[in-house]
Amino acid sequence: MNVESARASPESAIARPAVTEYRRDDFLISTDRARLDLDVIHGFLTNCYWAKGIPREVVARSIENSLCFGIYDGSGAQVGFARVISDFATYAYLGDVFLIESHRGRGLGKWLMECITRHPALQGLRRWTLLTQDAHGLYAQFGFTPLKTPERYMELHRSEIYQTEAYRTH
Repeated sequence: MNVESARASPESAIARPAVTEYRRDDFLISTDRARLDLDVIHGFLTNCYWAKGIPREVVARSIENSLCFGIYDGSGAQVGFARVISDFATYAYLGDVFLIESHRGRGLGKWLMECITRHPALQGLRRWTLLTQDAHGLYAQFGFTPLKTPERYMELHRSEIYQTEAYRTH
């Protein structure tokens, strides 16, 4: 099937990846969006260095358009999160990775990365990217390195966008 016929045929649309779950001790990692706690996710992201002030609606929309991984403790409370933006064929961007403070230092971040990198829909990708200020050691364990050719990369970065009046009235 060529690209044009794929576009023209709604029944040929690529389905979202099936829900995947991983268990370890009293913890669960799940890609089931119905389990995600938007209050926890937004509460963390709106106060973190990379998404300071992000509106709740933007977080909800970002979740809708990503493959999300939630981490839950034995009581079912969400204690961590990550999302992958991908075409599921060649490229993935890993973002919004976090564990709430009380659950850090237990190996959950490493386990989360193991689950993400072995997810069936994310196999065979040519390139993964991510941005981090302080977790280089974690990501290096999974093959991430500094850019080999940074001169090829460009970005349009609006770090203060969520604090602007224009954005709030958008």
